[in-house]
Amino acid sequence: MLPKYNRIVPYAALVLFLLFIDQATKVWVKTNMRLGEEIFVFPWFRIHFTENPGMAFGILIGGETGKMLLSIIRIILFFFFSYLLYKEIKTGAPKLITIGLAFIIAGAAGNLIDSLFYGMLFTESTYWEVARFDPSNGYSSFLHGKVVDMLFFPIWQGELPEWLPLIGGRYFIFFEPIFNLADTFITLGFIMWLVGSVFFDKRKQ
Repeated sequence: MLPKYNRIVPYAALVLFLLFIDQATKVWVKTNMRLGEEIFVFPWFRIHFTENPGMAFGILIGGETGKMLLSIIRIILFFFFSYLLYKEIKTGAPKLITIGLAFIIAGAAGNLIDSLFYGMLFTESTYWEVARFDPSNGYSSFLHGKVVDMLFFPIWQGELPEWLPLIGGRYFIFFEPIFNLADTFITLGFIMWLVGSVFFDKRKQ
């Protein structure tokens, strides 16, 4: 038996809302900033434009084949979590679980759009030129787009004390990874899903 229509609509609206915010920030950064350009918001928070050809937080899968494989994996995961959300709504899962899954789906869709279409829709971002929306002159092909990242939180940076084993004396930045809103949605979604499954899912009782 399918979940009632009015039970699905709020989650679809949430996914679309989060997806809109993610794509709006990426398109703005892509078409207004040069690669490597920074906007200082606070000393501990910057908008730093970079592009990630690999997975979340800069984990790489090499080469054009790797990019295509990663895009295919993203497509599979998107449909898997969409089905999982449908199943959880149908079986009356706690709101924390279903909302968490909606966040994961929105984040997965956000990065999936980048990897599927951005290469076809935008010119190349460089350190000296801002990209343009130009489908006739895209920088890459379908499935080979780069994910736009921009959120950078260098909360602390400096040289570590010499007495620390292995890493003493090195220059260290916390938090160094540069990511985007889609990555944030996925992370928050997994946390909500995990907490909801462990502490609030009465179906297991």
